[in-house]
Amino acid sequence: MPGMRAAFIGLGVMGYPMAGHLARAGWHMQVCNRTVARARQWVEEYGGERFGSPHEAAAGADLVFVCVGNDDDVRSVCLAEAGALSGMASGSVLVDHTTVSAEVARELASAASDRGVGFVDAPVSGGQAGAENGQLTIMAGGAAADFERARSAMSCYARFVRRMGPAGAGQLTKMVNQICIAGILHGLSEGIDFAQRAGLDAKGAAQSWQMENRAHTMAEGEFDFGFAVQWMRKDLDIVLRTGRALGAKLPLTALVDQFYADVQAKGGSRWDTSSLITRLKD
Repeated sequence: MPGMRAAFIGLGVMGYPMAGHLARAGWHMQVCNRTVARARQWVEEYGGERFGSPHEAAAGADLVFVCVGNDDDVRSVCLAEAGALSGMASGSVLVDHTTVSAEVARELASAASDRGVGFVDAPVSGGQAGAENGQLTIMAGGAAADFERARSAMSCYARFVRRMGPAGAGQLTKMVNQICIAGILHGLSEGIDFAQRAGLDAKGAAQSWQMENRAHTMAEGEFDFGFAVQWMRKDLDIVLRTGRALGAKLPLTALVDQFYADVQAKGGSRWDTSSLITRLKD
């Protein structure tokens, strides 16, 4: 994208490779990260410019991407005095890839609109491997025009990008995704544990990405990769709070959330979410 500038704020496990795909696609990158050494490493690898605050990184950028930890982190890097929105020009677009509440997404959309800035909430699915391989799935919310302006850039690191509705719709869709994954992972955990106790190979007709990619490592007790338990619990907390507000009944999701609490109590906060099987071994 000759002459086009993008800012990327948050160079963690996901943001680092996502920003790298944009750089390789030709975007002039302006990056910012809480840990300065991480941002310095990224610039050494991909080029571009490093800035000390979200405000500075966002200045002059056509698109500003955010990928941080939670609701409070997003508010801090976007809405604070030195936040990204304060540095963005009218007509630019803010894209938030963090998994947060729909309320925060709508709050950001309103704040962006007040400044003449577009906004897209765009949580991702696919984990670290998906980010590194450019194979993420992105569920987006926001005005159609803002989404279209950001779509080609997001396609640099995603195999599937879809607008689900107005601001907040992307976050709500990600909640549906997490509800389904939580149930699938616990069912898979019980099935593999049962098969091992019965002396069987953990194979069957219940095919899924989790079965194909995690069954073997679950059986071997390997949980040092992928999406961490502590982040799944953060996501499920958002799901359950939203469910209460909507009057939606989520008994299985609430149960699996407590099972993840058991895994955390065993010291597994940073284990992959497939570590649910460990609580069946006790």
